[in-house]
Amino acid sequence: MSRLVVVSNRVADPRKSAAGGLAVALGEALNDTGGLWFGWSGKIVEPGQPEGRGPQLQRAGRVTLATVDLSREDHDSYYLGYSNGVLWPVFHYRLDLADFDAGYIAGYRRVNRLFAGKLMSLLQPDDLIWVHDYHLIPLAAELRAMGCTQRIGFFLHIPLPPPQILAAIPQHEWLIRALFAYDLVGFQSTIDVQHFSRYVRNEADAQVLGEDRYRAFGRTTMAQAFPIGIDVDEFMRLAHAREACETYDTMREQYSRRRLLIGVDRLDYSKGIPHRVRAFRELLQHYPENRHSATLIQIASPTRESVDAYADIRQELEGLCGAINGDFGDLDWMPVRYIHRTVARKRIPGLCRAADVGLVTPLRDGMNLVAKEYIAAQNPDDPGVLVLSRFAGAAEQLKEALLVNPYDVHGTAQAVQQALRMPLEERQRRHQALLARIREHDVHWWRRRFLDTLAQAGD
Repeated sequence: MSRLVVVSNRVADPRKSAAGGLAVALGEALNDTGGLWFGWSGKIVEPGQPEGRGPQLQRAGRVTLATVDLSREDHDSYYLGYSNGVLWPVFHYRLDLADFDAGYIAGYRRVNRLFAGKLMSLLQPDDLIWVHDYHLIPLAAELRAMGCTQRIGFFLHIPLPPPQILAAIPQHEWLIRALFAYDLVGFQSTIDVQHFSRYVRNEADAQVLGEDRYRAFGRTTMAQAFPIGIDVDEFMRLAHAREACETYDTMREQYSRRRLLIGVDRLDYSKGIPHRVRAFRELLQHYPENRHSATLIQIASPTRESVDAYADIRQELEGLCGAINGDFGDLDWMPVRYIHRTVARKRIPGLCRAADVGLVTPLRDGMNLVAKEYIAAQNPDDPGVLVLSRFAGAAEQLKEALLVNPYDVHGTAQAVQQALRMPLEERQRRHQALLARIREHDVHWWRRRFLDTLAQAGD
């Protein structure tokens, strides 16, 4: 069996539950093969400090964790500048927020070259290499230039935009050319694959060799959709653990006379939280029977708060929530409970289970696993209803959710009203179908399917 080598911007100890379902799923395959997980240590070496000799190696059971430090200059250009200042907004269709003029691409390429050089010394001849996400798009090209011949796969966790938007990135041809250094490129949805196919055919004159194979730039790669899932059984166990049960009991006691709506997001402009809050205002305004009845609990965890765009959205959101509470609230009822801090993962299943409606309404998302976690947390005898953006990758799979256009706040309010009034039998039927689908296509299925396909790529 080939050893699995995982490469991502950050690494996690797969033995720790706090690492999350993805780390645990990757950890299984890494543990089976005595694998290696490589990435940034999270440490920044300031000017004047001695640079760490990398990679630093640490054992986690049978898994080796290998990390490297970054200088302040490299971190700011590779991570803050190009990855999150250019690729993140463009890939989420927000050209207006991209910083194209800063010259961060040099640092992005430099760090990918650094990673490749540090990783090459650790590779074995028959390794299977799996690279993750937008931070590391050119890593395989750098490895190939150094003589790496092992099979390398890439998975993009965020959406790929259509060619017209992708082409707005300076040197976009170089970025897509880099993907052809991989034997397999995985996307979250078939729409992402279609965007890739259209780009390489129109911009790179790629030959289409069968359904999934493309040849351009002197190389052939496969491109397929591999929708990522969650560990359903693990999340259900979490839902029945002490912390989640305490949270559920507290919510049901404190809101015994209310219908709860829940939103759980990072505070990011891609998540559509202000649009969601406006839709809730529409609900209260046009369906007054929900006043003194419906309460929205919106968790917006802090993220990248040094960036102006995030400070702006926080200010906007706090103003919207305050206005709704001021206009509609009463002494015994606050319509919106807005929480701008991280809530412990162990308590999230209890919140989801207590909520009659789960609101997952991003403006654009690669997948959005909160939608699947909400389904897994529900009581099948009396399940809540998922209201889901059609622009989340999860919408391709979760057809029994109430799909909405998050830009249409009135239409979203109508869908929430439908969810609040949905008969028990229909709620049970929809939930049963959704649960069966997320169980069939869970995170373990995703990992096995990708690695099996990568192992056969090029045959």
